[in-house]
Amino acid sequence: MNARHTLPAHAIQTHVRLSRRLTVASLLALIALGLAWELWLAPIGGGTLALKVLPLCLPLAGLLKNRMYTYRWLSLLVWLYILEGLVRATSGEPARVVMLAVAEILLGLLLFTGCVLHIRLRLRDARQTRASETASTKP
Repeated sequence: MNARHTLPAHAIQTHVRLSRRLTVASLLALIALGLAWELWLAPIGGGTLALKVLPLCLPLAGLLKNRMYTYRWLSLLVWLYILEGLVRATSGEPARVVMLAVAEILLGLLLFTGCVLHIRLRLRDARQTRASETASTKP
């Protein structure tokens, strides 16, 4: 590993905490948007579409326990919500629905970015820790 690509351990840990906060905050915002959209702002189907946020509630426990696996599968799940936003933004809906759809797309992309950053930073931290342990045990 090149020395110029190596960050100090405290910098990586700070970035990991920030990426975790970004991920949790954007997930909570996406849940709140989905509920507000389907229950109050532009309801369709008598509020039953608010159930679409239930899959987003599942990863909360894993994120709060800092489980890497949760970040990985959430980075795939979020694309369903980004796709829904793209479909609803381009389907000739009223302007209010288009604005909500754009917000859903942006929050989904923010959530994806937070997940990917968190995964990459944690893997980089693990590699650097492993490399420094290996270097310190060599005679």
